[in-house]
Amino acid sequence: MSFTNKVAIVTGAGVGIGQATALLLARQGARVVVADYDAAVGANTVELIRKAGGEAAFVQADVSKATDAEKMVKTALDTYGRLDILVNNAGIYTKGDTLTTAQSDWERILGVNLTGVFLCSKYAIEAMKKTDGGVIVNVASEAGLVAIRNQVAYNVSKSGVIALTKSTAVDFAPHNIRVNCICPGTTETPLVKASVAREADPAKARRALEECRPLNRLGRAEEIAAGILSLAADELGYATGAVLSVDGGYTAQ
Repeated sequence: MSFTNKVAIVTGAGVGIGQATALLLARQGARVVVADYDAAVGANTVELIRKAGGEAAFVQADVSKATDAEKMVKTALDTYGRLDILVNNAGIYTKGDTLTTAQSDWERILGVNLTGVFLCSKYAIEAMKKTDGGVIVNVASEAGLVAIRNQVAYNVSKSGVIALTKSTAVDFAPHNIRVNCICPGTTETPLVKASVAREADPAKARRALEECRPLNRLGRAEEIAAGILSLAADELGYATGAVLSVDGGYTAQ
């Protein structure tokens, strides 16, 4: 898969799956706009790309804000002249069921995880329509396919991402804009590590996450990044509205 001469935006690219995706895109020839809420980690990803000989620019963005989503796309256009790929990866997490989840947490999770995908896609599509199309890859979750206990807001946000993926794919196929979705299983990322560390028995919590899936391990960010690149590649140009599970077999059970 070659991404030479392609321009890509990756949201939440400072750490975890987003960083792995940005690094892999750059290694495959893409020029990458690294978007993250945290300027320090975003700048670090840009530095890693440049040290490896790639091209990258950073933009600080809260994807739940329309002005930031628009600024992110404008940065790509102003810096590189076009936009070919958007990876909507930015996401946050909180635990809680319908009774215990605060409304403020509900609104923040939906704002970043779902409205953020909507807003970034809106401005990206406007840019892609002016050229010869493009590709959007949304990062959902196994939690968007099956309900996982005690994380209702996260589950709903990721289910929404899957529905948004399919709707956007159908609406913009006539403009040669493909929209696909990846559903990672629990992956070794800072977000997951922090969540496990908050448990009363972190070692036991980690084992439970590993043992509930046939491959009996957590995923690696690089494995999810490889799936994202596959969905974005020209070689898979017939795929739109696709939902790819990369979860160690969790949702196959």
